[in-house]
Amino acid sequence: MAPLVVMMAAWIMSRSLGVAGVWKGADSWVASLRFALFVMFLFTAVTHFHPRTRNDLIRMVPPSLPAPGLLVSITGVFEVLGAIGLLVPQLSVAAAYGLIGLLAAMFPANIHAARARLDVAGRAATPLAWRLPLQLFWMGALWWVARAVPPA
Repeated sequence: MAPLVVMMAAWIMSRSLGVAGVWKGADSWVASLRFALFVMFLFTAVTHFHPRTRNDLIRMVPPSLPAPGLLVSITGVFEVLGAIGLLVPQLSVAAAYGLIGLLAAMFPANIHAARARLDVAGRAATPLAWRLPLQLFWMGALWWVARAVPPA
């Protein structure tokens, strides 16, 4: 749930700055959402490498997949690249669709974590009844951002 809180706080803050005329880059809901997703994916990418959460994420990788540590590192790098790509007009559409694919590819880890009742960062993994709608919400937000291509 922390990524959702981070995203919503960044969305509200950036949109407020846009409405106040302080930041032209947040002059619409979709532009603010693009920034909020950037912040959220950077936040989640850090967890892939932070000592407090890395081992939990490695345990989330389904046992049938090889090299869980490497997979966690690769997905963390993809999250950073996708986040940055969201803010680059020429890359934002590809980044958004790439992150949608990444969310789909990582969902089996969330299923495994919920079914195995794993802890992540000291808290129980998000139950699937919450995680699936949340995952679909993020995919929808990325799709919305991809459809509203920023001016070059």
